[in-house]
Amino acid sequence: MSQTNLFFIPYTYLKMTTENEEQEKSESGAPIYRYDENAERPFTPATGNESSIEQISEHIERHIGPIESVFHELISDTIHIDVYWVKPGAERPYHTLVTSGMSDLPMNVPTEIPEHLSMQHTELCVLLPPEWQVEKILNHQADDEQTEQFYWPIRWLKIIARFPHQLNTWIGYGHTIPNGEDAEPFAMNTELGCILLLPSVSLGPDFFTLDTKEGKHISFYATFPLYREEMDFKMKKGVDALLARLESEGIDDVVDLSRKNVCRKKFLGLF
Repeated sequence: MSQTNLFFIPYTYLKMTTENEEQEKSESGAPIYRYDENAERPFTPATGNESSIEQISEHIERHIGPIESVFHELISDTIHIDVYWVKPGAERPYHTLVTSGMSDLPMNVPTEIPEHLSMQHTELCVLLPPEWQVEKILNHQADDEQTEQFYWPIRWLKIIARFPHQLNTWIGYGHTIPNGEDAEPFAMNTELGCILLLPSVSLGPDFFTLDTKEGKHISFYATFPLYREEMDFKMKKGVDALLARLESEGIDDVVDLSRKNVCRKKFLGLF
């Protein structure tokens, strides 16, 4: 598994460095890619791959549980993204949401990475606490305030799923995608404002990969929300240092809107 720790400032076309420009890097040595927010791109309609849809849904039900429902996408740009919902159960007491469609197209993984061919296809997931109002959002029963509070994890699954395909780039282990350059909070009821991509510890290693009958090797990454200070710490010290802090506090990969910020600056501005 690649341990390249990239930092992305998203939303539009990738602003690549030229031969005469030096690649911008963080203090930990991670490349930083920035994007021209004023760039325009054409709308490219897309439909789902039926074989992939079937195999991904079977993979979810085999390793997580029965699919309760699907957030279907009616109009799709670049790739068709549906989001599958598995309800909390005795073995997994949390909502599990998994994308289907991101892996329809290969990502532009740098060829200098030895295992780049096995890293081209990815899907995403997010784990939400049992009190999360998924069913209310799915059935359009939420008011505007509730929608703002509860829909953003699903929105960000879709944003990140399209991100590498629309920008001709890639995402993988340890990559961070902030909500704008300043990692603004995802919603009014949390200070979390950045996504870190990791294999899900809660879902286990068997769920992490799927080899399809067409020869695709699909990796399933969890989208784990970070605070701005945690993102900054990761960029300075690397993803392993951040994971050590999270583990020492017993923080798992189920979203907790009010969890401890493991990198909040202390007196005198020290971590």
